[in-house]
Amino acid sequence: MKKVLILAGSPRKNGNSAALCAEFARGAAEVGNDVELLYLRDKKIAYCNACYYCKNHDGHCIIKDDMAEILEKMNDADVIVMASPVYFYSIDAQMKTLIDRTVAQWLKIRGKTFYYIMTAAEDSAWVMDCTLECMRGLAKCLKGSSEGGVIYGKGVYAPGEIREKPAMREAYEMGKSV
Repeated sequence: MKKVLILAGSPRKNGNSAALCAEFARGAAEVGNDVELLYLRDKKIAYCNACYYCKNHDGHCIIKDDMAEILEKMNDADVIVMASPVYFYSIDAQMKTLIDRTVAQWLKIRGKTFYYIMTAAEDSAWVMDCTLECMRGLAKCLKGSSEGGVIYGKGVYAPGEIREKPAMREAYEMGKSV
């Protein structure tokens, strides 16, 4: 059994990337993994102010918000799933803020397998290149990280449109393969 942490970045409660996260979670839980689906929109995560208090305080941030809890969950997880809709060919603000705040413990978070979920209104994968590289950038900075898979939810905009796309089945199957 693995501990799977899904970080859903979409600000929309019923958004397409959130739906893919739920399917990934369903698949991963079905095969016996311990799965937590965390919606960043429900958490208070302030911007990093680059004071580097964390550097001299064992990875503890001076900002008192929900990020300390999230960092603990990231450290405890075997698998981390990062999901974001494409915003101007990049990640959304919620995911970017989380990535920046991992600076407090980027030397402690090690040996994770990362999966990436993205959704975009356009129907081509190239529009997700920068989004994917932004999320991969975090994993590249964490020692011993590996990539488990990528899900491209293409051609969706309105909430729920993803339900008719192959990406839903891919998310479920990828979750089962964790």
